[in-house]
Amino acid sequence: MEIVDYRPEHARAFHDLNLAWISKLFEVEAKDLEVIEDPEGKIIAKGGKIFMAVDGGRAVGCVAMIAMADGGYEVAKMTVDESLRGAGLGRLLMQRCIDEADALGAPRLYLETNSSLGPALGLYRAMGFRELVGDERPASPYARCDVWMERRA
Repeated sequence: MEIVDYRPEHARAFHDLNLAWISKLFEVEAKDLEVIEDPEGKIIAKGGKIFMAVDGGRAVGCVAMIAMADGGYEVAKMTVDESLRGAGLGRLLMQRCIDEADALGAPRLYLETNSSLGPALGLYRAMGFRELVGDERPASPYARCDVWMERRA
């Protein structure tokens, strides 16, 4: 298992991995489709990063770092193939984001999630994210978002 930088040949896997988890747990929203159908244009071309978890040449997980106006990055579209959940891949993907943010001198990592995603929330907290409250929380383009978190450098 290795975590690699996104390449154009990962586009289908990035799309399919994200569509699978979102459609299973929530309604797929317009913002989801905008990002997963054009990851190179909506993430990479705008200064972001995407990392893929690859096992035996097959992409089995992914995470995006979307560049933010304050120099930070939004961690988004993180998922692991359902058959491999619980094997530590989410932790590896998040650690890659943390390491990349540190290398880039980013002031923070930010994410939006849902309170029903207990294992993900536990991972985020274990990796140094804290919940934002009240006025700290920006408006979200996602109806499912009810938890906002950040990890400061």
